[in-house]
Amino acid sequence: MLTEMERFDLNSIDAAFIENPHPTLHWLREHSPVHRNADGSVYLTRHADVLKVYQSRDMLSDKQEEFGKKFGRCPLYTHHTTSLIFNDPPYHTVVRKLISGAFTPRKLAIFEPLIDGIVDRLLDHVEDLGELDLIDDFAKTLPTEIISFMLGIPEEYRSRLRGYSLAILGALDPVVPQDRLDEGNKAVEEFGEILNDLIDHRRKNPDGAHEGEVLEALIFGEHDGRRLTQEELVQNCIFLLNAGHETTTSFVGNSIGLLFDNPDQHRMLQDDPELITSAVEEFLRVESPLQIGNRLAGEDIELSTGTLPKGTYIHTSIAAANRDPAVFEDPDRMDITRKPNKHIAFITGIHVCLGATLARVEGRIAIGKLVKRFPNLRPNGPRTRVPLARFRGYASLPVRVD
Repeated sequence: MLTEMERFDLNSIDAAFIENPHPTLHWLREHSPVHRNADGSVYLTRHADVLKVYQSRDMLSDKQEEFGKKFGRCPLYTHHTTSLIFNDPPYHTVVRKLISGAFTPRKLAIFEPLIDGIVDRLLDHVEDLGELDLIDDFAKTLPTEIISFMLGIPEEYRSRLRGYSLAILGALDPVVPQDRLDEGNKAVEEFGEILNDLIDHRRKNPDGAHEGEVLEALIFGEHDGRRLTQEELVQNCIFLLNAGHETTTSFVGNSIGLLFDNPDQHRMLQDDPELITSAVEEFLRVESPLQIGNRLAGEDIELSTGTLPKGTYIHTSIAAANRDPAVFEDPDRMDITRKPNKHIAFITGIHVCLGATLARVEGRIAIGKLVKRFPNLRPNGPRTRVPLARFRGYASLPVRVD
């Protein structure tokens, strides 16, 4: 008779797994690292296997067939089959080339003082509050301001952005109830209408773009004579929101939660602020904002327990890979001095996160300044998790700073 762990199916996970997936992931990594789900897909939990899948050009990201079954023809389907992340070359190459212009060293040099200023203003507000929800009052505002700057989103729409991002990304979970699908479709439609207007305005007023705005480059940029259509522009702007918003919010919130859970590491960072660079990498490893990825095997692939045939749908556990004892000594212990730190929070291969450097800068400045300015930063009530399996973060994180 199969044990509960042996019967594990990623497509029927529960709230307990979302709250703490690591006991299950540890068992799978040791006993069933290429785990077969009831639908025939597999769930990979070893670092070497996950890395090999991401680095192989034979592993496909296109999800038209998969998302057609999951969503049907609807706004979510249009978004997730048009944006950069769920596509392969040559379309992926064109879009990535155009978007990458927003993340050059020159553009990042523009963003760093902008981030500094946003964080300083937010910390002034934190000090005034004394008691606050770190997510609502700090962590979600930073990426909102950055993405709004990049896309030229007016102030009146910014409060909606995290809701849009959560609704759209939430539809990617293995198990999605109808009400969440409805919310996701509504979010794509509403944000799409806003972006349509912004894109039309920028087409007519190209000289109105401020330095560092990416919208103009996306509209007028070309790669091998190819420009993005209006639909492609809208959906890839939504992708930029999703890629840079929820993950950054969760990155900051997860990091502070980890410091609360590891007071010795909190004190170490307070005593030596220069450790923030290596601390950022350890936060990303221990609590990766993105927990699960996907690929379709375009060819047979040899993994640790045998060969997966062409056509296999693969789920990759970034969370499990980042705690693999074959790669990380004492992997469940947080060590902000850990070096080397070969985590794959930003994936790798042709789909490596375009905004990885920007995210690191945001984390280094936001977390570093928060810890330094408020030595008495401490929890102030129970935390709640975002109820998603694919993405890990806090819905609320009450704190005190006085």
